[in-house]
Amino acid sequence: MSFLRVLSFHTAGESHGKGLTALLEGMPAGLSLEMERDVDPELKRRQGGYGRGRRMQIESDRAELLSGVRLGETLGSPLSMIVWNRDWENWTTAMSHLPPDPEGNPKALRPMYLPRPGHADLVGVLKYDRRDTRDILERASARETAARVACGAVARRLLAEFGITIGSFVRSIGPVIAEEPLELPEDLNAVSDASPVRTLDPEAAEQMIEAIDQAREDGDTLGGIFDVVARGVPVGLGSHISWDRKLDGRLAGAMMSIQAIKGVEIGLGFEGARREGSRVHDAIHREDAESRTGGFLRSSNGAGGLEGGVTTGAPLVVSGAMKPISTLLKRRLPSVDLRDGSPTEAATERSDVCAVPAAAVVGEAMVALVLADAFLEKFGGDSITEIRRNFDAYLAYLSERGWGEREDH
Repeated sequence: MSFLRVLSFHTAGESHGKGLTALLEGMPAGLSLEMERDVDPELKRRQGGYGRGRRMQIESDRAELLSGVRLGETLGSPLSMIVWNRDWENWTTAMSHLPPDPEGNPKALRPMYLPRPGHADLVGVLKYDRRDTRDILERASARETAARVACGAVARRLLAEFGITIGSFVRSIGPVIAEEPLELPEDLNAVSDASPVRTLDPEAAEQMIEAIDQAREDGDTLGGIFDVVARGVPVGLGSHISWDRKLDGRLAGAMMSIQAIKGVEIGLGFEGARREGSRVHDAIHREDAESRTGGFLRSSNGAGGLEGGVTTGAPLVVSGAMKPISTLLKRRLPSVDLRDGSPTEAATERSDVCAVPAAAVVGEAMVALVLADAFLEKFGGDSITEIRRNFDAYLAYLSERGWGEREDH
C-alpha cells in the first residue's frame, strides 16, 4: 500500500472550456501568499518562450483564488484556484455543457475525427468509447499545465520560506545543444528568462531560434531537453526504505506526467551509465560549516543531489526530455478517419512549434510540488511556525552532531 502524501493537488478543466481549476491540499497555515506576487508571475513565465503559438497571444493567465487564504495568509484548509480561459468566448457552442441543438450546424461543434500520431487522440477514444477526439484532446492538452503551475507556485512559496529555490534552463532544442557554464548563475531564472529560448548559451540561443524558424517554415515541430535545479535542499528528504518513498522515483514520475515528456534524468543520468564508477560517484569531504549537508560536502554532483532515494544536500538536478509536439501544420502524418476507417492525414489543431522553454517552467512546478511534499513529510506541522521549529531543530542537530562519540548497541 502506497504511503499517504502530505501535500496533494488536483486539476480539472478543458483546454477550451471556461477555465482550469486547481485544488491544493496540505499547505500549512500562516504562509504569506498573494496571487499577483507569487502565482501570476509563474503563469506568465509558462506562456513565454520562442516558438509558442497564437494561443499565447489570446490568453493572459492569472489565477483567481477561491478558498484557503484569508488576509494574505493560508488557513491550513484546501486552496482552490481557477485560471479562466479567455478563448472560451469563441468555443461556447463547441464546449457547451448542454446537449447539442438538433437543428444546429454540426460544424459549430468543431468535431475531430482524424487522430494525431503521438497524441492521446486515438488511445483516448478507444479507452473511453468516444468517437470525436475532441472529447479526449481538450483534457489531454498541455493547457492543463497552467493549473499545475498555479499549484507549483504555492509550493515554491513554501520552500522559499526555508531557503530552497528552484530554477531551470534549456539544454537543447532539436539538434542544437547549448554549452553549460562551469558554474550556474546564482539567480538561475533571472539569466535563463532573459533568453527567448531560456538557455544560458547566447550563441546556441541564436541557433535554436533559427532551428525553430526553419521548423515553422517546414510546418514541423521541435522538442528538446531542459534541466530543473533546486538549491538549498537539506539532506534527508525522501527515504530508502520503500520504493514509493524514494524521492528520485517520485520526481521522475512527476516529471514524466508532463505532456510530451518522454525521458527523465537525475544528475548525470544516462551519461553516468557510459562512464566508469570512479568518474561517476561523488567523493565525500568533511565540512563543519555546512549544516544543510550534515557537515559533508561533495567534490562533484554526478548523483544530482540524490543517493538511495534521499537528498544529499547538494543541488537537486532533474532533466526532462520533451518530444516534438504532435500537431504538424504541413507535414501531416498518415492517420485514419474514425468515421469510416478510411486512410487520411492527421488533423491539425492550433499549436506551438516548440514549447521546450515553457515545459521547463512546468518542470519547475512539478519539482516544487514533490519537494514541498517531501519537506512537509520530514518537518510537518499545522503551521509555518511549527514547521520552522522542526526545521531549525533538525539543522541544529546536524550542526551539533558528534563524531566518534556514539556507540552502536
